[in-house]
Amino acid sequence: MTQIHDTIRAIRWQDNALYLLDQRLLPATHTELKLQTVEAVADAIKQMVVRGAPAIGITAAYGVVLAAMHQYQQDANHWQQNIQADLKCLAESRPTAVNLFWALKRMENLIAQLEGEPVAPLKAEADKIFAEDIQANYAMGKLGASLIAENSKAVLTHCNAGSLATGGFGTAIGVIRQAYMDGKISQVYADETRPWMQGARLTAWELVQDKIPVTLQVEGAAGQLMQQGKISWVIVGSDRIAANGDVANKIGTYNLAVLARYHGVKVMVVAPTSTVDMAIQKGADIPIEQRSEDEVLNYAGQRIAAEGASARNPAFDITPADLVDAIVTEKGIVEKPDLEKMRQMMS
Repeated sequence: MTQIHDTIRAIRWQDNALYLLDQRLLPATHTELKLQTVEAVADAIKQMVVRGAPAIGITAAYGVVLAAMHQYQQDANHWQQNIQADLKCLAESRPTAVNLFWALKRMENLIAQLEGEPVAPLKAEADKIFAEDIQANYAMGKLGASLIAENSKAVLTHCNAGSLATGGFGTAIGVIRQAYMDGKISQVYADETRPWMQGARLTAWELVQDKIPVTLQVEGAAGQLMQQGKISWVIVGSDRIAANGDVANKIGTYNLAVLARYHGVKVMVVAPTSTVDMAIQKGADIPIEQRSEDEVLNYAGQRIAAEGASARNPAFDITPADLVDAIVTEKGIVEKPDLEKMRQMMS
């Protein structure tokens, strides 16, 4: 049953190259890009070929493998020193998703221990990060689905936190997949998610591929949906969670949480522990990526805004912990999160 609703993988390694499903072109075109340099990997992360915090972390780990292949071939005696510039290049590709820095740190720790040929052990570590993410997603799927009552109303999700944003199965979409398989829900509503339309292009595509009923809506329709009493949970992923349980996620998540609280709808945030940053005390301290205003002023290469208008384009917003009913990680469920509960879960 799981395979029926879990068929998508956006990242793969084959013949000393990294292949990424180009998510900018979905759903119209299903194209893989073959990447063989660390610069190409960093650019793919920056340009949103791959997106979603766990997927970015996995991709960066394989980027380190490519960097090691090149540096060891160029200078076997000094590759560990020379690869530092490559690590910096990857670290600068996107600022908010903490999984990027978590994966790079894990690879860097291994680099410091290596003697001799580095590619095989680094590739094994990247494979391990990949496999661990998928297993964590299955675990989170079961934990999150356990919070959803039998015969529930539909659920609402925002952006894309599915297989495309992870190694596979997904975080928020993993919970939705599991709840659908368990017969607890029969309908998913997905926000379009401007300006990159991840909900329309990616979440809707994923769920259609895996035969899960999905209805798309503009973000502005979420309040009316809740007012009509049609959903029981808002289920989203996260790019970084602060020590106190504040959540950074795709812009618009905060709006949903405020609406949900007013209408008595519960909010579930689903993310692996690699997304939890205990070094950041509160959400206000999380760096928020500001992307090009062109992404808002234009659509599909065409100007849609009045000439002379400017735009603001924060990629993420912060949802305070007191608006979150549950944070689900592979280590467990934190209901009504706060600093002490987060510390207990992470310990």
